[in-house]
Amino acid sequence: MGFTLFARVHAAFGAPLTLANLGDRLGAMWGGRVLVDEPYRRTLTGAQIAELVAGWSNAIASLSEPGERVVLATPNSYDQFLLCLAVARAGRVAVPVNAQMRPVEVDHVVNDSGARLVIRSADDLEEAVATAPPCEPATPDPGEVAALFYTSGTTGKPKGAALTHKGLMGEARFGALAPTDLVDVEVVVSLPVAHIFGFVMLLSMATSGMRVCFLARFKASDVLDVIESRRSTGFIGVPSMYRMLLEAGAAERDLSCVRFWGSGADAMPAELAQTFKRFGASANLPIIGSVGDALFIEGYGMVEIGGAAAIKVSLPRLPERLGQNLAFRMPGYKFRVVGADGVEVPTGEMGELQLKGPGVLKEYWNAPEATRGAITEDGWLRTGDLVRLSRLGTINFCGRQKHVIKSGGYSVYPLEVELALEEHPDVLEAAVVGKADPKLGLVPVAAVRLDPGASVTPEELVDWVSERLSLYKAPRQIIVVDELPRTGTAKLQKDRIEEFFH
Repeated sequence: MGFTLFARVHAAFGAPLTLANLGDRLGAMWGGRVLVDEPYRRTLTGAQIAELVAGWSNAIASLSEPGERVVLATPNSYDQFLLCLAVARAGRVAVPVNAQMRPVEVDHVVNDSGARLVIRSADDLEEAVATAPPCEPATPDPGEVAALFYTSGTTGKPKGAALTHKGLMGEARFGALAPTDLVDVEVVVSLPVAHIFGFVMLLSMATSGMRVCFLARFKASDVLDVIESRRSTGFIGVPSMYRMLLEAGAAERDLSCVRFWGSGADAMPAELAQTFKRFGASANLPIIGSVGDALFIEGYGMVEIGGAAAIKVSLPRLPERLGQNLAFRMPGYKFRVVGADGVEVPTGEMGELQLKGPGVLKEYWNAPEATRGAITEDGWLRTGDLVRLSRLGTINFCGRQKHVIKSGGYSVYPLEVELALEEHPDVLEAAVVGKADPKLGLVPVAAVRLDPGASVTPEELVDWVSERLSLYKAPRQIIVVDELPRTGTAKLQKDRIEEFFH
């Protein structure tokens, strides 16, 4: 325990961590401690990770030039994460791509990044590993670009967010100071490595010495089997995964081993989070001690900030509404909320969140106009998210600015309507979009997934919302679908949902 604490403090406050030196540092800090378990494949200790990363780094250095971009078009795997460290150690820029990208999308990333080296599997490097001479680890400035993460492309072609060593490693260092009860655990992760949420989670857990059970492909029944059989103490996923776990029978499983649940990349319905908190065991926090339920931890972030800028922890013993909205800024971040005119709004009023902080992208690669559109002249990142800030500094997420439906002079916020629909016991998931209307401009409409045994009709759901929200917010049309279209990172594709109503 003493060495573990020392290693974690060293990770947080020791010599600067970069992607380039992280592989070697994991070997030095954690040695024979198992950091990753890929069921039915292998386990890896800190020392084994250091050895793998060094070998791949030598190979990459022999196949490319310093500063070049290297595209990692591998299947989703822990190898893809370690290859990012190897690319950085060789003094190159890592460009991981999602395994669900179509060939034409991968071609776009290769051409846009200017990469000459594309790695499709770690096996591609076997020959070079055997013959390449050892290379000295790169020593980049923390402000240099470490990786390009391409946006999910829900609108237009993906853009490469250029993220620095300092920005990517900032949250990993902060994660090393998490309470011991949340670190000396095994966490099940089944996220895409090429998505910033998955990547930063793996960075943070490796740095803190947290053991990861990594599942390359998410299947709800498999995740439940793993948690139950291994008595894993944490799970991190996106909201849609939690819905699928519930549909796969989570309520009938013994999940009492789980001390914390984690989520990000999309808005988490409060009732869904509360449900999983009740499934788990009590977490123990410093000073407080046992808190009675499992914790539910949500991160607010995006690829343009290299992870999360705020974190929400649903704590027991708080009034329910406060417990659902209590969010904290990550260290080093500043927030402001502005109206359509760019002027800050009074505390408590809704507006667009703009922020500054260490993780903010340096630029969009080869896209100066997009960069100017994303960052204000005085250096604030425009998030496009509508929020309210309280006097206590807590943040309440209200939806995406571009998804607001202007209907007859009123503003309809899809997230508010979606949450109202999902309160109905027969509704598994809802997506609200705008449909053209000759009189009102746009009107809200909704696509919903229902419980297999549901008997509720679309008309009854319209009445359900009308009883809870203003009439102009109620969907004018509701259709029932088997599945809702998603991106490779499980986010809803609102543009494709709009096509349902054409």
